[in-house]
Amino acid sequence: MSDTDTSSPPALATGCAPDAAPDPSPGPAASTASAAVASAIKTYGTFAGVFTPTMLTILGVIMYLRIGWVVGNAGLLGAVGVMAVAIGITTSTGLSLSSISTNTRLGAGGPYAIISRSLGREIGGSVGVPLYLSQALAVAMYIFGLRAGWQWIFPDHPALVIDLVAFAVVFAIAFISAGLAFRVQYVVMALVLASLVAIVAAPGVWTSEQALTLWGSYPGSPSEGIEGADFWVVFAVFFPAATGILAGANMSGELTNPRKSIPLGTLSAIAISAVVYLVLALWVAKAASPDELVSNYMIMIDRSLSRPVVVAGLLGATFSSALSSLVGAPRILLALGRDDLLPRGEWFAKVSAKGEPRRAMLVTGAIVLVGLVLRDLNMIAPLISMFFLITYAVINIVVLAESSLGLTSFRPTLRLPKLVPLCGTLGCIFAMFIVNPTFSLIAVGLVLTMYLWMLKSGMGRGGADDVRSGFFVAFAHWAATKVADLGIMHAARGWKPNLLVPVRDAATLRGEYRLLRALCHPEGSVKLLGIATRETVEDLSGRIDALAGSLRQAGVFTSDSVIDSTGFETGVVAGMQALGSAFFRPNLLFLDLPDGPAHQAELPSLLLEARRQRVGVIVCAMHHEAGSGREQVVNVWLDLSAQGSSIAEVLTEGNSHLALLLAYRLARAWEAELNIVGTISRAEDEASARAQVDEIRDLARIPATGRTHILVGEIEAVAHLSPQSDFDIIGLRAGDDLAFMNRMVEATRSSCMFTLDSGNENVLA
Repeated sequence: MSDTDTSSPPALATGCAPDAAPDPSPGPAASTASAAVASAIKTYGTFAGVFTPTMLTILGVIMYLRIGWVVGNAGLLGAVGVMAVAIGITTSTGLSLSSISTNTRLGAGGPYAIISRSLGREIGGSVGVPLYLSQALAVAMYIFGLRAGWQWIFPDHPALVIDLVAFAVVFAIAFISAGLAFRVQYVVMALVLASLVAIVAAPGVWTSEQALTLWGSYPGSPSEGIEGADFWVVFAVFFPAATGILAGANMSGELTNPRKSIPLGTLSAIAISAVVYLVLALWVAKAASPDELVSNYMIMIDRSLSRPVVVAGLLGATFSSALSSLVGAPRILLALGRDDLLPRGEWFAKVSAKGEPRRAMLVTGAIVLVGLVLRDLNMIAPLISMFFLITYAVINIVVLAESSLGLTSFRPTLRLPKLVPLCGTLGCIFAMFIVNPTFSLIAVGLVLTMYLWMLKSGMGRGGADDVRSGFFVAFAHWAATKVADLGIMHAARGWKPNLLVPVRDAATLRGEYRLLRALCHPEGSVKLLGIATRETVEDLSGRIDALAGSLRQAGVFTSDSVIDSTGFETGVVAGMQALGSAFFRPNLLFLDLPDGPAHQAELPSLLLEARRQRVGVIVCAMHHEAGSGREQVVNVWLDLSAQGSSIAEVLTEGNSHLALLLAYRLARAWEAELNIVGTISRAEDEASARAQVDEIRDLARIPATGRTHILVGEIEAVAHLSPQSDFDIIGLRAGDDLAFMNRMVEATRSSCMFTLDSGNENVLA
């Protein structure tokens, strides 16, 4: 069905666009400016700030031009069913909106402020940017509708002249101030009320002998050559009439008491407008036959008490919708700029001395002019409506998420059953795909694309806490409970390196930065534990914190803390014991090879404590000249002297599970060649040893990027025969001491990692 009477489709004829949004709350780009103008911003009560703009947005053009068509197709009871479904969806959203408003004071940007504060700036921006563009282009749509009504009275007036004059008047009012726009809306409200009186008081309608058609035959629009319709087609035409409920929320920052005004004004506007639509449905059912209703869109004007009064109400409703959108859109743009979600956001965040977003208004005016010059926006009109419906759906999701998480911070005075926002969410999604499935998918795709772009570019980061933190904490708590209940806390298949790295000298840690990142990225973690005295604790804290920040920027989850301890050994043991009961406790102790007698004496005790705590150990010995070399070759050593043993026994007895896991991760991170070097005691065992290595590669899924080397003799005696590598990884055996480690570094001519399994690792898992 076409909407030739208004030159705009039904989805926009009622003013789906939310009304003006305030800008009192300071953001990162312009907090000083906001504070300076705060005292100059006028505040409004429930009637002026919420009820009036919401009511005028709901009682739009569809009320005048399409309600007869709805009743003519669906019949009186069918039309009531259509209205009940539409009003039910918007009532659920209105209740969700009211619940949010009683929990917190909404800031600049209206719906954007609601979403970004709860779900984060990236999600708020991904919805807010398309919503802003849609609301700006909706102004052009409303002006086209205003022009169509004007030409019904003055058919000889040029269309372009009417459009430009109407835009000039609307833009001038909005540019001067929101207060002037509200005063104009009082006049429009009077015109709409007068038109309703002229309709309802029409002589002869209520006493007409016209038989009521309770159930329609859905003829469609025969006068336009469109035959046949159904309940959902009629619903798609009527549904936009029930929207526009965010008008009051958009004024939240300029309301005297938003927690009271938004629920009272919004819900009362929804209730009264619902009664108006139901009364008018009965009126048109009595006023004309179904055939007349589907063919004559002007039936309410023709059968009214005063045609000029009703036409004035129609023009006033369209003018009000254009004005509301032009007042609201710049305030969304202002909020996006303040939150750094736009390039040069501080430019958009500038306001006048009285708090008016003049720069954002000029940008919005330019977009409207482009829309007017294009002359026909019917192709994108459904897409504009979809963005509004997505916004309503996300508001319901906000309430559903916050109430489901049970966060202490969410304590609205108007608390809703979870069924209400759930119905609102499903209803909005349902309405989107009933109205236009193609444009619904396009709109969702554009919002997701915008979100991914903002997430990747890092725009809007650094915002205040939002509900996502509570969601992730709740999910982590649920996961931890399930893991504990299932008894799989240390499951081998879920193993990943969670390193505890004791630090007494930050300079040493800097030298191991690349190694730590290679071992733990992307899913591992690092816990930096500074061991300091009372005199050095402050200095070490700053250095460790900086290193932790660098690791986090590199994509490694890192936390840090510093303890005041009388000795390194005492501090490390205390740290392991304190963290032993944590759910995400470290499973690897990362130590540097001690370089002095005092430090060397600490190592045996630390290894014993780690074994008692079932924590694996890495002793890192960096070559004093080579460092980590070219990061192209990794050697992992296996003791294969016990021929005849199973693969699992060979790996367990040689402490090789952890060595192989770390070698795999290091080679993967460096994209390096991974050699397996096996030692045997007899030359005749070489063939079986190679077979064992091949089986280990297969069972452990070790990529064949390197070679297998079998050396005959003790590891120290043959170390110099091994292929040159950038890192050698060796499982510690019983009796291996510090001297052994130092000799291996010299023999291999490379940095080495010496590992000690905890018993929780299994490279074959």
